[in-house]
Order: sequence, then structure tokens, then C-alpha cells
Amino acid sequence: MKVLALDSSGLVASVALIEDGVLLGEYSTNFHKTHSTTLLPMLDELMRMLSLDIRDAGIDAIAVAKGPGSFTGLRIGTATAKGLAFVLGVPIVPVSTLAGLAYNLWGTDSIVCPLMDARRNQTYTAIYRFADQVTDTEERSAGHPADPHIPDRERRLKQETLVEPCAVDISEIVQKINDRKDKVIFLGDGVPVFADYIREHCVVPYCFAPAHANRQRAASVGALAMTLMAEKNEIAIPSDQFAPDYLRLSQAERERIEKETAERTG
Repeated sequence: MKVLALDSSGLVASVALIEDGVLLGEYSTNFHKTHSTTLLPMLDELMRMLSLDIRDAGIDAIAVAKGPGSFTGLRIGTATAKGLAFVLGVPIVPVSTLAGLAYNLWGTDSIVCPLMDARRNQTYTAIYRFADQVTDTEERSAGHPADPHIPDRERRLKQETLVEPCAVDISEIVQKINDRKDKVIFLGDGVPVFADYIREHCVVPYCFAPAHANRQRAASVGALAMTLMAEKNEIAIPSDQFAPDYLRLSQAERERIEKETAERTG
């Protein structure tokens, strides 16, 4: 299975190619450039470095960060993914931007809280953890057949969603974390924005992810997509069915509604 992954949902633009659990290559930038002028050139450069022609590279699916995030960035990623999927005749695998971001920290025993700056003191956020799946020993004790290829001592971890992706005030997600009483790792472009608040109000042990793991990575989007496809086939959809998940209205739409409300009540 070969998956091409894209993430342009935030300041980071990232492309990656994964085959059978191995990252073949990744190209990421975190700079104030328009993704519409960088994403495809980055993909072209990645293919060139791997000596591949995207049309005959044997790509089976396009994984793309579906949001939340920058409205413009999501639209660029959506258009790019749909165009590539149509040309290559492959499905799209939508992956939550926040779940992909949390997947950077796969295997940690802390809960993971990605934070993306949503402006107006709000954050796009969620809470995840990596929990052991049912082991072969447990399956045998429950009367289920064991997988002979996986020894009892080999852990199988699954990313679980404890709080679904949402757009909330930073105080709300910090309170949820405090209520859980678990140690937590924060990551994402919202960390510099909300770090002072976290330091003042988070009462459980916490830390901030380091530079190599604290921003969006297409490799994580692709790796998570492959896991999701193995768990449920219906996660892959035709390109014309894919749409980004913004979680909330754009500023222009909010202002239009506020204006119309004011006119009706004025």
C-alpha cells in the first residue's frame, strides 16, 4: 500500500509518501508563504528526489488533513488532493488535522492535546491518548482466536479520542484537562499563543512537544490514514465526496450573519 499525504491546514505545508509502513520521503516548510504556490512544487521536488513519476508511482490513495485549520489552507489542500485523486484514479482518505498532529507523539503514555490558534482567544483542539488494544492473551481468555503472528508481549496501540475536535476558549480545554487529572503534552501552533495561560492555570503535570514534533507533518497524516484504512475500509472515499471540516463559520460568514441580525433587530 502506497499513500501520498498532504497537509496545508495551517502555517505548515507538508507532503509525504509512505509505502507499507515505511516513510519514503517528506517535505515540510513552516514559513509565511501561500500554500497555493508551494504545495505542488514541494510535491514535484519530493517525487524528483525519489526518482518517481507521480503518474506511475503506484499510489493507492491520497491522505489529506481535512481540518480544522486555516480556511484558505484547507481549500488549497482540498483542491490539490481532489485534483490528484481524480487524475490518478485513487480515493481520498480524510484525516482530522488534530488527530494527525497528535499522531506525532504516537506511543506516549501522556494524553495529547493539540492546540491550533483559532483567533479571538479560541483554539481548535481535542484530546487523544494511545491505549493498548486487546491483546492475544485477553482474546484467548475471552474465547476469541489469537493472532498467531503477534506474540503476547508485543503491544498494539490505538489512538483514542477523549474529546472530539472543537473550537473553544482556551480556558475550556484546560479545565477539561484539569478535570481528567492526567499528565498531558501540548503541541501545535497554538502553544506559543496560549503557553502563558497554560502555565498559570494547568494544575496537572504538562510539557510542550519539542521542535521536531510540535507542528503538522504529512508523514503523520499518512501513517494515521494507513491505520484507519486497516481498521475500516469505508474511510477511503471518492474524490468528489470529500469536503474539508472547518468546525466553524469563516470570519466573513460570521460578519454577514451579525450584520443581517443587526438589520433585523435594528
